[in-house]
Amino acid sequence: MVIYLDVIWLLNFCFDLLLLLLTAFILKRQVKKRRYMLGALIGSSIVLLLFTPFAMIVSHPLGKLLFSILIVLGTFGFQRFRSFFQNLFAFYFVTFLMGGGMIGVHSFLQTNTVIQDGLLISRNDGFGDPISWLFVLTGFPAIWLFSKKRLGEVGAKKRQHDEQVLVEIYIQGETIRLNGLVDSGNQLYDPITKTPVMIVQLDQLTSICGEPFIEQMKQSHPVEVMQKLDDRFPLLDRLRLVPYRAVGHDHGFLLCIKPDTVVLYTKTHMIQPAKCFVGISLSRLSADQEFQSIIHPDLLDGKIIQGVS
Repeated sequence: MVIYLDVIWLLNFCFDLLLLLLTAFILKRQVKKRRYMLGALIGSSIVLLLFTPFAMIVSHPLGKLLFSILIVLGTFGFQRFRSFFQNLFAFYFVTFLMGGGMIGVHSFLQTNTVIQDGLLISRNDGFGDPISWLFVLTGFPAIWLFSKKRLGEVGAKKRQHDEQVLVEIYIQGETIRLNGLVDSGNQLYDPITKTPVMIVQLDQLTSICGEPFIEQMKQSHPVEVMQKLDDRFPLLDRLRLVPYRAVGHDHGFLLCIKPDTVVLYTKTHMIQPAKCFVGISLSRLSADQEFQSIIHPDLLDGKIIQGVS
């Protein structure tokens, strides 16, 4: 049997390189290209050593652990033990993730059943069938891209969760509670009073504004809504029109309500901003409803009432 050692080595070099790229992506590490190459070269050298007298050493678990350490050190270097172990465990996580993904997809696509004499018969020739090189060449990059995308989404969700706060809005004896996302890009102020504006979904204000007002907001421009309202609307003296300009759009007006009080609950503090307007958004702010308001970052500079235990 002919063994193309150079081809096997090249494939392992490419796979090790992809594993290191995904590890760095998870850890948010900035790594130079030559360090990636060095780590992949160390990892792929195992293939060559398997055909030498050192084969027993590199195939032993302790030998594999040693090579893993060398791969991580060659790629990420050494700053301190904590960072080193983070890099090592992340590398093992990615390796097991990709290996498990390959086995899982192969098992999902493989079938060992045949129809004989009208009966469905399952055959078991051992633990699965050998994974072909063609499957490895196509499946590994596909699972790598899939894993990177999913891990990126998990990271984005975590960052979004870390930036969320609980919001309580008090208006004329009514209280609404909702989740808010602190957005540093929200720099909307009332140009006259310089009051920061937080954005709240329209449907969250039903208990305060009433159904007729909600329907008017859905059907008319904010300026027209202000013109149609009369003294019978209890919040008339609280309404404000704040001009704004969004990217790719002309100037517009955002209808806002002046609340009695707004309280923000972060992970560590209970904050009461000195002043705030509640802007009304006609569209959903989060497709999965993880938050219903966008918090102006200046509101976090308000008075700290107490710590949150």
